[in-house]
Amino acid sequence: MVKAVDNLSLGLRKGRVLGLVGESGCGKTVTALSILNLVPYPGKIVSGRIYFEGRDLLTLPPEEMRKVRGAKISMVFQEPMTALNPVFTVGNQIAEVLTTHLDVTKKRAMDSAVELLRSVGISSPEKRVREYPHQMSGGMRQRVMIAMAIACKPSLILADEPTTALDVTIQAHILELLGRIQAEMGMAMVLVTHDLGLIAERAQDVAVMYAGRIVEQAGTKDLFADPLHPYTRGLMASVPRPGEEGRTRLRTIAGTVPRLHELPAGCKFAPRCDIKTARCEVEPELVEVRPGHLVRCWETK
Repeated sequence: MVKAVDNLSLGLRKGRVLGLVGESGCGKTVTALSILNLVPYPGKIVSGRIYFEGRDLLTLPPEEMRKVRGAKISMVFQEPMTALNPVFTVGNQIAEVLTTHLDVTKKRAMDSAVELLRSVGISSPEKRVREYPHQMSGGMRQRVMIAMAIACKPSLILADEPTTALDVTIQAHILELLGRIQAEMGMAMVLVTHDLGLIAERAQDVAVMYAGRIVEQAGTKDLFADPLHPYTRGLMASVPRPGEEGRTRLRTIAGTVPRLHELPAGCKFAPRCDIKTARCEVEPELVEVRPGHLVRCWETK
């Protein structure tokens, strides 16, 4: 057995955005799927608790958990073409969310689908509601996913790389849309991404993941002003700076994220770290080094 996410603890307050950042393979998406108890087979949650509105989601029977998904907690996936059903119109897919969780007729649900498409900036929603996913652009499909996610006005949205497959201009529109809706509805959001610029702009709190563990956690301003873990510093140093194009080499972090069945002993980042010492042969705990700022590193204690 290998652990995709191990010993992770997060908290999120109403109206706040928590950024979950790290390289591909660090466990960000598995963390988001775990909140909804949707870890794909053969994966499973073997221990822990996930508290939401006073209830441990892991103890709920399947029928109760279905009432939570989509109604109380929604997810915006990174690739809408695979998340949307290709054989149903987008209107039917949005309406299904409403008829599943709310006491509304199919006619009322379809009318609401039109209004939801309008609210996410899709023009001619009366026409678009009858179209299939393949008839829409990538940006429009992502807006449909957001419309589905907010249909029941959930308390929490999990946004998993919501702009990865989109060009830069459309990315900006989608992020502005998500931010506006989140602020207007007072929802909490977990924003899963590898884009540090996006985290700096949209999140109030940030957790940096590596090899299934949180290595640093802090308020966004604190973390960007003074990153303490060598992995966080490496990620920030790897971001291109305006005006440096062509004059300096882009900095990188040596090596790659270890495979889950080949995790090193001790600190999981040690093989790639340029300040490792003999102490790193023992894995450090995640400790609070100053108020609200937690780090998993021997050299910052």
